[in-house]
Amino acid sequence: MREIRRASRFKKDYKKAKKQHKDIGLLQSVITNLANGKSLPPQFQDHPLGGNWNKYRELHLESDWLLIYKLTPTELQLARLGSHSELF
Repeated sequence: MREIRRASRFKKDYKKAKKQHKDIGLLQSVITNLANGKSLPPQFQDHPLGGNWNKYRELHLESDWLLIYKLTPTELQLARLGSHSELF
């Protein structure tokens, strides 16, 4: 299992998501699957990003609720969490 690292910005995004009553259980399930190296169902639309985020990946927890993360052999780095307009 990879070590999970949460960026300070992700921690703020997480608190905001809780206040917005987002499905935190779904988020935790996805994080656990990523940390354990399991593949995600196609519904999450997991894909690599480009530009300034070229070493990161993005997935859709809901239609407009996104998780930006980076996988290394030993770590799962959680970078951002939010809507398209909040993140880009």
